[in-house]
Amino acid sequence: MKVLIVNAGSSSLKYQLVDMDNEQMIVKGQVERIAIEGSHLNQKTPDMSKVIDLYEPIPDHVVATKLMLRALLDPEKGVLKSVDEIGAVGHRVLHGGEEFTASCIITDEVKAAIRKFIPLGPLHNPANLMGIEACEEVMPHTPQVAVFDTAFHQTMPGKAYMYAVPYEYYKNDGIRRYGFHGTSHKYIAKATAAFLGKPLSELNSITMHLGNGSSMSAVQNGKCIDTSMGLTPLEGLMMGTRCGSIDPAIVPFMMEKKGMTPQEADTVLNKQSGLLGICGTSDMRDVHANIEKGDEKAALAFKMLTRSIKKVLGSYFFLLGNVDSIVFTAGIGENDEFVREAVCEGLEPFGIKVDKKENHTRKPGARVISTPDSRIPVLIIPTNEELEC
Repeated sequence: MKVLIVNAGSSSLKYQLVDMDNEQMIVKGQVERIAIEGSHLNQKTPDMSKVIDLYEPIPDHVVATKLMLRALLDPEKGVLKSVDEIGAVGHRVLHGGEEFTASCIITDEVKAAIRKFIPLGPLHNPANLMGIEACEEVMPHTPQVAVFDTAFHQTMPGKAYMYAVPYEYYKNDGIRRYGFHGTSHKYIAKATAAFLGKPLSELNSITMHLGNGSSMSAVQNGKCIDTSMGLTPLEGLMMGTRCGSIDPAIVPFMMEKKGMTPQEADTVLNKQSGLLGICGTSDMRDVHANIEKGDEKAALAFKMLTRSIKKVLGSYFFLLGNVDSIVFTAGIGENDEFVREAVCEGLEPFGIKVDKKENHTRKPGARVISTPDSRIPVLIIPTNEELEC
């Protein structure tokens, strides 16, 4: 069966067509600058034998969806002869609250729940909903499935997801830890168990999804027992533009001292902090280049980032007790040997030894970067979140 995976943003629509019989991607594409001048669709097959670039006005997500289907069905460079070849459409949805612990067929009730959680995912849930409704309009007879980024973390116990604020805030307003990047953490848990030859139900592992947005997850017996992101994707590790965990009193201090509104303070912490706030760039490649030039702020930002990862890594060892593997994934996790090296530096007394040559060698696919005598294997496993749809 061919499944179309859709990830709708406020001004973008990313998609992949996957053949689920062999779990191979057939084609991927993205529509950018929806409702903005310079709208663009780019679609390409993995071997780059078929590439489509379209530049035309795209006023909304319905038009973007129609353009996506036009590209998929293109007589020369498309990959489908009929829309009926699409067996289902899977939609990535950021926030499903406590109501969704697994993927589900989208109904009016599911859409109502996605709307209900807009206050907890104000940037993503509205865009996800637009993508769903656009696909429903263009493909009314194709099953639509919601895959929630929060679902994998719903196995956390109350002692992990509760915040020490008045209990009624949880009961009345849903204030608790939800966690994100769930599709990635779930995929990596399965892939790690397969790589190690262990049943998923027996896997204890620590997953580090490190990218512009980053999170970590502690997996015990195949289930999440803790994760670094919280009520929103702002909590946890230092990230590209997000501050990560900070003293909560900083927020009212900023608002009073700088005369900020809540929205302005939120913008600073989400979009102007992290690596960007410390050294002026959110791209790790630029951070490394600036370190080479002697930029002290870039060096500081790198040390802050890797320290924040190491702190969570250490805490998860105490939560899990027994750890089968440490796994790096996502853009930085898979491709930045300097981050991996810094995170694992000094952990030899705990039985974690990284092979520096292997770590600095670029290879495709899942692999071990620890030494043969490392008590705990350190792995790189490329994530493939789309397969969790």
